[in-house]
Amino acid sequence: MDLITCLWFNGNAREAAVFYTSIFPKSSLEDNWLAPLDTPGNKKGEEVVVNFKIFGKPFIALNGGPQFPHTEATSFQIPCSDQAEIDKYWDLLTADGGQESQCGWLKDKFGVSWQVTSPQMLNYLNGPDLAGSQRATQAMLKMRKIDLKLMHDAYLGT
Repeated sequence: MDLITCLWFNGNAREAAVFYTSIFPKSSLEDNWLAPLDTPGNKKGEEVVVNFKIFGKPFIALNGGPQFPHTEATSFQIPCSDQAEIDKYWDLLTADGGQESQCGWLKDKFGVSWQVTSPQMLNYLNGPDLAGSQRATQAMLKMRKIDLKLMHDAYLGT
């Protein structure tokens, strides 16, 4: 059994599902569900649900209406293997109206929050050298997109 994440959209669920499946590996559009009758959020025959997978994990994009916009209270973390992967996902997710935030956080053009990070960051933020970790943390707090080299250099004090 899989735990399935349901993302609420205001009429653009398919557009979001297509966007996400075009970005991430092991992704696919699956089936959909059309409203069999008029509902509070959809008219008969309109697409209500789009099932899709990203990184092989199931998601539901729901056309629910404007009542519940996305917030930073829920975000998806992308643990990138290196700076090139950080740059790739950052650029793709901030394109066409996405918004940069701080410390590797961003909102995509649909308002969904993402953390584009790397496990390498823990070597600097939680390393054995407390002063180095403090410098790396201070450097990260000034960043929008994570820069692993700057965090490394800050940790070493160079």
